[in-house]
Amino acid sequence: MRAHEILKKVDVVAGYSTYIDLVKPLIKGKKIISTAMRKEVDRVEAAINTALNGQSCAIVSSGDAGIYAMAGLALEVCQKKKIRIRKPAAKNISEIDGNELTIEVIPGIPALCSGGALLGAPLTHDFAVISLSDLLTPWNVIESRLEAAGKADFVIVLYNPKSKKRDWQLKKAQEIMLKYRDKSTPVGIITNAMRDGQEVEMTTLEHLDTASVGMLTTVFIGNRSTFTYCDFMLTPRGYSKKYEIKAED
Repeated sequence: MRAHEILKKVDVVAGYSTYIDLVKPLIKGKKIISTAMRKEVDRVEAAINTALNGQSCAIVSSGDAGIYAMAGLALEVCQKKKIRIRKPAAKNISEIDGNELTIEVIPGIPALCSGGALLGAPLTHDFAVISLSDLLTPWNVIESRLEAAGKADFVIVLYNPKSKKRDWQLKKAQEIMLKYRDKSTPVGIITNAMRDGQEVEMTTLEHLDTASVGMLTTVFIGNRSTFTYCDFMLTPRGYSKKYEIKAED
């Protein structure tokens, strides 16, 4: 509701063109700052300049703004440009005093939550979230994180698993995971969670490389305790080890 409230009140809305299209019914009549993929810095700088010039501006992101999205970049740009920033008092959208901005980060529903809900309860115990995109993070860093998370038996959520130009990283991630867990480990594949074109697929770690995966897909790799029941994927929290759960005959 806070996001709806902000979108109604701000003067300007900035975002990637695809995300702007998703919220068009909510922003009729607003001035729009829209850019294509990989123009994130230009988009954020334009939004910040808009706010510095006296107009309130909302930057929209997919999922949650603080998870692989624009909140971090907005704060980083302000830090680089030495713009003083502060958190909002009460529910003010923007209070500007010279080279100073009020910034509010509004939580959303990340793909790990919406996708997890569609699968059942794969994230009931400890998990790690790793992006396979090496556009901003070197692959050797990503690979070391995969190794550590696999060895530690975390349930693993993979963002940005594959694109037209990045078609080998998911296979490599699968090979790493197979070093630490059984080939029959449950894997959930979610594309366009809670949106038009939603797809939900259940497979195993052995067959992960043959699943239909793209940039709008989130991959959930179970740990050693994860299992499937009917159409659901579940990672137990440990209740049955501590408390008696009566089984039906």
